[in-house]
Amino acid sequence: MPEPLVALFTTVGSEVDARRLAALLVERRLAACVQVSAIESVYRWQGAVQQDREWRLLAKTPEACRDAALTAWREAHPYDLPALWWQPVDAEPRYAGWVADETAPPRRP
Repeated sequence: MPEPLVALFTTVGSEVDARRLAALLVERRLAACVQVSAIESVYRWQGAVQQDREWRLLAKTPEACRDAALTAWREAHPYDLPALWWQPVDAEPRYAGWVADETAPPRRP
């Protein structure tokens, strides 16, 4: 049975940054898939209410990759205080197996 999965989330202010952070995790095999969605955010920052268009990233990864993936995002994130959070998820076993395969070190011939 594949190990437990987590969903990792963050937001950024541009599509370019969203695509860069998504590719970073997939290329390093820290996530099998990262979805990118356009959203609107309303939040309080430095005493004022802000409203901005942002991009939400949802990464699908095994629990064992969580800390490395979050570190990679933290180091590459354009925000001073990025929202980085995660949630354990239940997944269909075959899908969870695919996530595990895509985040495993490449097999040598």
